[in-house]
Amino acid sequence: MARRKPLPEYQLNNVRLLDELPTQAGQSVAIDRIQLPQKQPRRYFDPDKMQQLVQSVQEHGILEPLLVRPLRNDKYELVAGERRLKAAQTVGLAEVPIVSKELSDREALQIALMENLQREDLNPVEETEAILELLAIAIEGDTTNVMSILNRANHAKNREQELEENVFLQFKTIQTVLSGIGRFTPESFRTSRLPLLNLPADILQALRQGKLEYTKARAIARIQDEQKRQEILEEAIAQNLSLAQIKERVASLKTASAESTSSTQHSLKSVLDNAYRLSKRSKVWNNSKKQKRLEKLLTELENLFSEAD
Repeated sequence: MARRKPLPEYQLNNVRLLDELPTQAGQSVAIDRIQLPQKQPRRYFDPDKMQQLVQSVQEHGILEPLLVRPLRNDKYELVAGERRLKAAQTVGLAEVPIVSKELSDREALQIALMENLQREDLNPVEETEAILELLAIAIEGDTTNVMSILNRANHAKNREQELEENVFLQFKTIQTVLSGIGRFTPESFRTSRLPLLNLPADILQALRQGKLEYTKARAIARIQDEQKRQEILEEAIAQNLSLAQIKERVASLKTASAESTSSTQHSLKSVLDNAYRLSKRSKVWNNSKKQKRLEKLLTELENLFSEAD
């Protein structure tokens, strides 16, 4: 089982609060009475590590109880311990040990997110999403609100303006939570982590699966051509390319693209110059029907150049 990171002070405070909530003594329940929550912070499980856990459960059983909350239909909703639950299902255990606590939707999600952030194998995508969700809970909003507040705070700072009081208070809350988690300030989280969520889907998938480091992912994401980006991505993963090697390939693609664009521009200009030379000696000016067609073409050309400006 992956060793856990020490909990930051913000998370320790929440664990202390968790200890004060009503708890049912440890017990074992039928595994089919436990259902997954609708909103699950964790989306990817490393196959090799899951297999190791399955072997451990097969030999020793579930050593750490699952944290659940009771539901009205005589069932339980999982709060923390999804890997252990999946391993137990794979092994075919009929019952699993649980600790049951009365938790609201908000509390359950918060605890699940905190447990997710403790994972040693947490990838940057999941970490960013978990922190964003925690911030949303802290300001009693959603992740869109969090991103908006961070952007508004940056906008106000750059223009030396003051934030509205409610936005300022929410920003201070975000600042406090990030300070407790560690590693990020509001500005560093906004600039270094939020852009990660806008990466192309294929890059995000590779990050989630731990196949690619964050810095390499950002470099590959700069390739606009989807097919070429996929080729570099597959090559980077298969050959474990260094960041420097990836940057060389990206730069090479940009150079080739620039040369192709320059060649196209040169060709078009040559066509236009040649058309102008031909127009000087053409008899089109003496043909009323052709003049109307020419007028239409020139109007379209003028509009095209105007749009380009």
